[in-house]
Amino acid sequence: MAGHSQFKNIMHKKGKQDAVRSKLFSKLAREITVAAKLGLPDPAMNARLRSAVIAARQENMPKDNIDRAIKKASGADAENYDEVRYEGYAPGGVAIIIEALTDNRNRTAGEVRSYFTKAGGAMAETGAVSFMFDHVGRIEYAREAGSEDVVMEAAIEAGADDVVTGEDGFEVLTSLEALRDVEKALEGPLGAPRRSALVWRPQTSIAVDDEAGEKILKLVGALEDNDDVQNVYANFEVSDALVAKMNA
Repeated sequence: MAGHSQFKNIMHKKGKQDAVRSKLFSKLAREITVAAKLGLPDPAMNARLRSAVIAARQENMPKDNIDRAIKKASGADAENYDEVRYEGYAPGGVAIIIEALTDNRNRTAGEVRSYFTKAGGAMAETGAVSFMFDHVGRIEYAREAGSEDVVMEAAIEAGADDVVTGEDGFEVLTSLEALRDVEKALEGPLGAPRRSALVWRPQTSIAVDDEAGEKILKLVGALEDNDDVQNVYANFEVSDALVAKMNA
């Protein structure tokens, strides 16, 4: 399950498409504004901004929205957001990492804590579960980018660490420091990526039964639905049947 964060928001499958898209665009715009504020307002000179713009385009965010979000960073009315990472345990001992951009730490922490409590999990101290993940660069390409051999060869030449092949495409993995350089090197042979970002990748995954899996998926859905939460990562696997049930 891969998407804007590690999981596709379950609400995408439950109707209310306009409201869901509006919320997604708001999160993408917030990341664009923060990225532009932290560096230059030019995606070609700002790796984080470039990644944010790529993600927005992948979700068909209008160009005007993207441009407004970039310009907002230099405006006097630009909000100030703190980057916050929360960590915790879901049912079954599953580890979860949440990345948020918030203008009110107390509000966001309280809301995140309530989601964990309701799901039968618990928040933990920063660093309590992140050691079970690798913080890496991930560059995503659709199948149309080329054959597995072509992508692998291009990734090796670009200095990537690994390539993971999935049903819907390829994930090229890099170190944090090498993400931008590898991304630029891949554009020649493979074109622009579908998505490029720094992510938390679980070192191993825990298989959970459907009862625990349903609680975890609901927890992830609640977290992703929060306005301040940008990304959610977890180290669990569930059955395809449960995913189909939750998406029905």
